[in-house]
Amino acid sequence: MQVIMIKDFRSSCPISSALDIIGDKWSLLIIRDMMFSGKNTYSDFSNSSEKIATNILSSRLSMLEGLEIINKRKKEGNKKTNIYSLTQKGKELLPIILEIAQWSDNNLNDHLKDGAKPFVNKFKSDKELFIENMYSMFDKDKQ
Repeated sequence: MQVIMIKDFRSSCPISSALDIIGDKWSLLIIRDMMFSGKNTYSDFSNSSEKIATNILSSRLSMLEGLEIINKRKKEGNKKTNIYSLTQKGKELLPIILEIAQWSDNNLNDHLKDGAKPFVNKFKSDKELFIENMYSMFDKDKQ
């Protein structure tokens, strides 16, 4: 049974509406972890280096599921563990996340740790090819 949540948007502005969904750091970090770190369980997300509080994690996972950004299913052979995956809507956030990472690399260099550089360098030379390869990987995960 999927929970559908109706989201109250502040306005009909497309930027404002998108920020109502992904404007908090936790939602984007959950999506980031799903895309790039292969995280897909509650415990995976709660063990992230940013240390999200459990109540916030539960809330964000429910909201993202209700807005059909992610799906939730039970782990095969383990009815207690939920497996989360990106929907098509969620996958379409990839270019946005890459743009944020590139902006950060360009403008927050003094703050970023050296470990962030290899990630940005992976797509900096050919972002379109990187996106295409990521979408192909997402499709393989469905099979």
